[in-house]
Amino acid sequence: WGNGKATAVLFAREGAKVFAVDLNPAAAEETKSIIDREGGVCEVMKVDVSRPDDVRWMIDQCIGTFGRIDILHNNVGIVVLGGLAETSEETWDRVMSVNLKSMFLTCKYSLPHMERGGGGVIINISSVAAIRYIGIPYITYYASKAGILGLTQGIALQYADKHIRANVILPGLMDTPLIREPLKDFYAAGDIQEMIEIRNKKCPTGKMGDAWDVAHAALFLASDEAKYITGMQMVVDGGLTCRSI
Repeated sequence: WGNGKATAVLFAREGAKVFAVDLNPAAAEETKSIIDREGGVCEVMKVDVSRPDDVRWMIDQCIGTFGRIDILHNNVGIVVLGGLAETSEETWDRVMSVNLKSMFLTCKYSLPHMERGGGGVIINISSVAAIRYIGIPYITYYASKAGILGLTQGIALQYADKHIRANVILPGLMDTPLIREPLKDFYAAGDIQEMIEIRNKKCPTGKMGDAWDVAHAALFLASDEAKYITGMQMVVDGGLTCRSI
């Protein structure tokens, strides 16, 4: 399970009407099929959230389908290995566009609807890589994920008196599909199982987290129980960032 899939299903189980978008329509349809089988409500679209026209279209379709936006959950990201010297300008621009600009765009076009609706919640997924060097040479990932923190905090303070909350989740070492292909050669010469074992050993708990750990954190931040929480950086990492070595 990926973070987005788990969160969409969990939100639907709690009664949310889900508008799920993905660049890969098959992935969105798979999530929808799970929600449909469980009696939930989910509509899907193929969207490239790094493109302004796609995002505007997505928001228009969501409003046309459900009439309002109460929760915006931004879970999107790509990983490209490379330190500063090895990273091309084209790679830098691509990662920033997908990982950071996409959240700027979805927030920009969702916020007016939240204001008119009397409030809302934004949950952005970053990473502990935003606040720690975790040993992997991917300069674009560190920079883009750090940018999400500033974006979220700025939104939180600007819109606090409009009953709109914005928070960010920082997952640690997680066992999700995102890590497998991009990182397998860095960790274990292509051996995915060995990579998983290496990453498990790096975690204080002895095991990586999973998509449900992120999904349950998002559910809390979206709920009324978190009504006085905004601008927060919620670390979900099994204690990883508490360690000095």
